[in-house]
Amino acid sequence: MISIAIIIPAYNEELTIREVMQDFYNHCPEAAIYVIDNNSSDKTAEIARKTYEELGCSGALLQERRKGKAMAVKKAFREVDADVYVMVDADLTYPAADLHRLLEPVLRGDADMVCGDRHDAGIYSRENKRPMHDTGNKAVRMLINKLFQGNLHDILTGYRVFSKRFVKNFPILSTGFELETEISIHALDNGYSIVEVPTNYMDRPAGSVSKLSTVSDGVKVIKTIFSVLMNHRPLFFFSIISAILLILAILAGLPAVLDYFRYEYVFHLPLAVLSMGLFTVSALALTIAFILHGLRTSQRYDHVLSLMHWDERNLEHEKH
Repeated sequence: MISIAIIIPAYNEELTIREVMQDFYNHCPEAAIYVIDNNSSDKTAEIARKTYEELGCSGALLQERRKGKAMAVKKAFREVDADVYVMVDADLTYPAADLHRLLEPVLRGDADMVCGDRHDAGIYSRENKRPMHDTGNKAVRMLINKLFQGNLHDILTGYRVFSKRFVKNFPILSTGFELETEISIHALDNGYSIVEVPTNYMDRPAGSVSKLSTVSDGVKVIKTIFSVLMNHRPLFFFSIISAILLILAILAGLPAVLDYFRYEYVFHLPLAVLSMGLFTVSALALTIAFILHGLRTSQRYDHVLSLMHWDERNLEHEKH
């Protein structure tokens, strides 16, 4: 029988955690529910324990003292063993009624990751009361799809289903709410099979306070994109830096070159020195670009090889 683990990272969600657990248990009683309490200061953990007793469901309450959604999910991915993993927020924004539609592609073996698409039919725009978040979502989606040749509609959805193959081969590097960005980029960059399924989305219930900050979390997402660009697209990233430095070197050196052709003497000596310095750094950046591109190509090859070995081991295990 295929085992399903529902991963619910929670930080100060005492108003909603009980209902989220009940909702998912009612729609998928065979699944094990794991609530990862992320060092909450309210009664989230206490309510979760009582709900486990009431429902009698399998799973466990896990504690992660290091703050950050990514830390909580990393703990679950490391400690929980299942065939299929469901990741969902604890704020009652994603309905369990859509779970089986999200599970189907992974259960059939058609996808390594299924994303609950909140943007289908404009649901997220209608329900979300923070318009800047919607704008930020669109900007991030366009940028990532462009850079990684993807066609995802909801890059930042918190409602996802993963195969064991994906989870056990995914090293989470982020710490907070930039996790969804990292997951999407990892899946696109490494050629995992991705399916999007339209899902309903509801804004938080009254009294429940969002942990997201439009500005600070937006900055974190942008930092993550730059970090991933540097690590996953080094040729593009450092070539851009090299080109900018080269243009600045030409602009800085132009007065010195004109001096030489006009007077056979360089009056703008500081600019000439600056130009040479910028040109040297530009050449260095381009050299770094090619070196890191070679290393990244090797890493991608190793990752594909590791997935092949993973698949072979699973096939042997199934035969026995």
